[in-house]
Amino acid sequence: MDDGIKSVVETSQAPQAVGAYSQAVVANGFVFLSGQVPIDPATGQLVPTDDAREQAKQVMGNLAAVLKAAHVDFHHVVKATIFLADIADFKAVNEVYAAYFKTGVKPARAAFQVGALPLGARVEIDMIAVAASGGSRPE
Repeated sequence: MDDGIKSVVETSQAPQAVGAYSQAVVANGFVFLSGQVPIDPATGQLVPTDDAREQAKQVMGNLAAVLKAAHVDFHHVVKATIFLADIADFKAVNEVYAAYFKTGVKPARAAFQVGALPLGARVEIDMIAVAASGGSRPE
């Protein structure tokens, strides 16, 4: 969907929006990705584990799917925010997150503990990426 100012990014490979938001929006040369929690898009359910590392893997997989639908990848990410139900999970989540940014300029990032996350998730991550020029995926 495109309203002339912004366009929506949607994919069935990531959890569907369950409220008044989009999986991602492209506007003014950027892709704004909504926060992803560890929901398995195949089942629509939170991954059946309380392990922050495993939940972070699902979150990053969901973000990868939305980035792909926007014709970009993790190389295009310029900002990320990590929300944790428990700051003690920072090291485990950071190890998973860092695996997606091994080369090149790493994005700016904030990470902090929040009071609670949807569905009892341990981690949620949102991102901002630079949109691909010409709508094509980089090689």
